[in-house]
Amino acid sequence: MSVNDDALRDPDSGLLNGDYFRAALPHRVATARRVLRPLSVALLSLGDGDGRPMQAGRELAEQVAYGLLETLRESDTPCRLDDGSFGVLLEDTPESGAVWTVERLRRLLADQGLELTVWAGIASYPAHALEAREVLLRAQAALRLAREWSQSRIEVALPE
Repeated sequence: MSVNDDALRDPDSGLLNGDYFRAALPHRVATARRVLRPLSVALLSLGDGDGRPMQAGRELAEQVAYGLLETLRESDTPCRLDDGSFGVLLEDTPESGAVWTVERLRRLLADQGLELTVWAGIASYPAHALEAREVLLRAQAALRLAREWSQSRIEVALPE
């Protein structure tokens, strides 16, 4: 049985979807554990220029996808999640590298003339958690903290 590639892609952005993200994360953490390398998860949510949360329509999703693909390395995995936000798996990247990556994305989007608020929550294996579920939960908690601000904000999870 072959898997239809369209089933793994978000139709608006063309990125891999939330199903792929949820399936890949435990495997990426296991690989990071085996090769003794860090892995970071960045969750990104968008707001309008006034800091109000918004859903990215097709055109904006495509622009953010372009920004992600321009900013990330080939080994990194950008995904569009089920709620319209974005998730990124950053191979061999500690939390400081993840912060720089998200900041580069934010600047690229601004340089494209997009007036967006970009909120991000970052958590890393092994600094913040040792299991995939916990890494994701910590990234989600960090994103909730970032969204409390009306301007773009990157929050890093607290260590375990």
